[in-house]
Amino acid sequence: MALSPMMASSLWAQSSNGLEKFPSHRPPQLQRKFTSLAVEETILRVKAGISDPELAWMFENCYPNTLDTAVQTGVVDGNVDTFIITGDIDAMWLRDSSSQVWPYVPLAKDDADLKRLFQGLIGRQSRSILLDPYANAFLPDAKSKQALEWAIHDMTEMRPGVAERKWEIDSLCHCIRLAYAYWQATGDTTPFNNDWERAMRLVVTTLREQQRKNGHGSYRFQRNTETPTDTVALDGYGNPARPVGLIFSMFRPSDDACTYPLFIPANFFAAVSLRQLGEMFAEITHDRNLATECRGFADEIQAALAKHGLITNSASEDVWAYEVDGFGNQLFMDDANVPSLLSLPYLGCCSPGDPLYHRTRARVLSESNPYYFKGTAAAGVGGPHEGLDMVWPMAITMQALTSSDDDEIRQCLRWLKGTHAGTGFMHEAFHKDDPSKFTRKWFAWANSLFGELIVKLSQERPGMLRHA
Repeated sequence: MALSPMMASSLWAQSSNGLEKFPSHRPPQLQRKFTSLAVEETILRVKAGISDPELAWMFENCYPNTLDTAVQTGVVDGNVDTFIITGDIDAMWLRDSSSQVWPYVPLAKDDADLKRLFQGLIGRQSRSILLDPYANAFLPDAKSKQALEWAIHDMTEMRPGVAERKWEIDSLCHCIRLAYAYWQATGDTTPFNNDWERAMRLVVTTLREQQRKNGHGSYRFQRNTETPTDTVALDGYGNPARPVGLIFSMFRPSDDACTYPLFIPANFFAAVSLRQLGEMFAEITHDRNLATECRGFADEIQAALAKHGLITNSASEDVWAYEVDGFGNQLFMDDANVPSLLSLPYLGCCSPGDPLYHRTRARVLSESNPYYFKGTAAAGVGGPHEGLDMVWPMAITMQALTSSDDDEIRQCLRWLKGTHAGTGFMHEAFHKDDPSKFTRKWFAWANSLFGELIVKLSQERPGMLRHA
């Protein structure tokens, strides 16, 4: 969508703001992949309320980064199609693509271009799930047999159109979350066609299969690699776990293999997603039987979480475990990627004030979490994916998004502002003592999440940005 000369002039004035020190790092207007008037207006409005020019500059760079750089639109079988790459990898992750556009969902109702983007993305995700519900990432060409470079020789059932085939519960849940939120925000049921309905039925079937009440199921995965977290133990079926009603996941949302297959944050997410899907089946497709099944499935997961997902801390208080095996073995840690223990209220898995969550959160943000790193530049959660002492900006952003403490939020903002290494963008991870040592200079999900935080603060705590 082309901007009017007046809007373009206003954007230039706001972007430069007379401060040559912080010129916009967005692509020139004609080189942007997708433009939304509602997003551009949000940038202007939010920036006007930020007193700190560096923070305002970072917001302007990050918030529209997915639209500016990662969106590919087209038409498939007469329907709009939207493919969204992660950034520096030319493939679409179901999780990332959903999260990258999440901050724009509230704007879609009054922006026809955004509506088409979401319609196309929901359609693309539905067709991807129908290609392979166990895959985490997909190729632009659904018929291509060229997987990602590191996945070409994976020992699993690779199919055309699949970029990588790591089974992660959250891949399917993020698609449900996005579809449900879009429906709630707009009332539009255009994307919920026969493909979507078939894909969602397959989602339920896949989640049921991975409860593993009747054996391993059809999925297995192995990779010849020097990185243990890139492959799955025991002939590709994962470490043993007891079928207790929870869903087995071979990988975390970091794309790292689970230690114990019963991954607690993803099962929480699944319970929420199944309830949302049940509502959509009841109200949109009018399939009351499947709606009832989804609600019952969610109840079963919730009961299993309460029975098997808790661990006792040093003060003899219950907190949520990260992974369990149903035999009584439990792992406590947290990872920067979502779903995580830190992100539970963000995903609607519990209330923000839930005491059990707050005990868990306190442990996550402490040395009791082996992947919590505290250095001279910042403190925050990392994970095995990039190794020790590497803090993820996403985790700092999530800490702020799940906090009600103004001082904690301000500290998170200071860390984020102080660790972008002069780029004006969020990275995947940076060294806790030296932000110039970072990974992935183009990681659109992290940019979107930061933009979401700033918009949220502009709505709920505008004084914090006015006096940043």
